[in-house]
Amino acid sequence: MSEDGVGRWENAPVKDDYQELVDEISALLGVPATLENRDFGLIAFGAHDSVDDTVMDPVRTRSILTRKSTPAVRAWFEGFGITRATAPVRIPAAPDAGVFRGRICLPVRHRGQVLGYVWLLLDDADPGPAASRLAAAMEVTGRIGDLLADELRSGVDLARELRAVLTAGPGWQRDMAVAALRTALGPGAEGPHVLLCVAPWPGEEPGVRAVPGTAALCTLPYGPDEPAPTDTHTSAPDAPPPPQALALLVRLRSADALTPALTAAARLREGAGPTTGAGAGAPRRGPADLPDAWREAVAAARASVGRPRFGPVAQWTAIGPYRLLTALPRTPDPTVRTLLTPTHTELAHTAEVFLDHAGQAGRTAAALGIHRQTLYYRLSRIEQLTGLDLANGEDRLLLHMALKAARL
Repeated sequence: MSEDGVGRWENAPVKDDYQELVDEISALLGVPATLENRDFGLIAFGAHDSVDDTVMDPVRTRSILTRKSTPAVRAWFEGFGITRATAPVRIPAAPDAGVFRGRICLPVRHRGQVLGYVWLLLDDADPGPAASRLAAAMEVTGRIGDLLADELRSGVDLARELRAVLTAGPGWQRDMAVAALRTALGPGAEGPHVLLCVAPWPGEEPGVRAVPGTAALCTLPYGPDEPAPTDTHTSAPDAPPPPQALALLVRLRSADALTPALTAAARLREGAGPTTGAGAGAPRRGPADLPDAWREAVAAARASVGRPRFGPVAQWTAIGPYRLLTALPRTPDPTVRTLLTPTHTELAHTAEVFLDHAGQAGRTAAALGIHRQTLYYRLSRIEQLTGLDLANGEDRLLLHMALKAARL
C-alpha cells in the first residue's frame, strides 16, 4: 500500500524523524521495533542484529521487503482490537497465517484517532518488556502520533492546493492557486516534477507514501471534459457520484528519472481495477505548467486503456498520434456510429486493419486471414454503412481517426 520516499515539504516530517523515534523505542525495550501507518504501510524499522533466522517470520519479512502487508494479514491483526486499543496489545503466534512469532502492538494515536502501529516481535513464552518500559514506549508513540498528524494535515493542505491549480480557469484565479501551491511545496517547488493520472479512481485518496517522492496528491472529477467540482447541493439525491481521477505530483531527481514513479503508479492502477488507466504528463519544473501537464496525464491514461502496448503507465511523450486523438470529442463521429454497433464488430475491425495497412488489400487480407474477394465485399459494406469513399484520402483519414478515437 505504502512506499518509502515521502516527498519533503516545508515543516513536514521526514523519514529520519520516524526512524529516530523507532530506534528510541527499540533501545527502551531491547527489542527491534517496526512502525507502520494505519494502512499497514511500513514507515520505519529497527535493525535486527541476530543471525538466527527464526528472529523474523514471513509477515515481518514481507512487510520490510515490500513495505506493505496483505489484506488478510491486516484483517487478522485488526481482529485483536488494535484499532480501538489505547494500550499495548499482546498477539499470539499463528503459524498458519505466517505469524511464527508473537507480537506486542503499541497503537499510535493522536487525539483519540489511531494513525499507526509499533510492532515488537516476541516469543510466546517471553513475558516481554516490563510495564514501566512499555509505558515509556507508549509516550514515544504519542510523539510519533503528533508527527503523523502533522503529515496528514500537510497532505490535506497540499491536496487542496493541487486540486485548485488543476481545476481553476485561466486568469487571476489560476495565478493565485499556483502561487499558493508553490508556497505550500516549499523550497523544492521549482524542481523537476511529473504529474500522474490514475483514472477512474475507485476509492479514497491514498497516503502521500503511495508513490515514492509524492509531493501532493488529490482526487478530482473525471469525465468527458474533466470538469471542475460542482455544487453537490444541486445534484439529484439518488444520482451516482461522478467518477474520480487520482492526481499525483511526484518529485524527480532529474527529468529523465521516471522509473520509480511509473512503477509505483502501475501498482496503483493494478489495484484500482481492469478498467482503470494510468498516464504521465511530460516532466515540468515548478507548478506554473501543471494544468497543461494534467491534460497530458489524463490523455495518456486514456491511451493506456485503449492501447495496452503503451504499457501500464502511458507517457504523453510516447503515445504518438493519440496526443491528437485524445483531444477529439468523446462522442463517436456520426460516420462510425452504425459501424460501432455490436452487429458490425467484424466490419469495424476490418476497416481499422485495412487503414492500419495503408489501404493495401493484399497485406490486409493476409493480416485478417481472409480471401481478397471477402475483403472487397466487406469494404463495400463499410462504404455503404458510413457513406464514405475509401478511395478518397480525406475520407480514409476521417474513418481512421474516428475508429481510433472510439477505442478511447
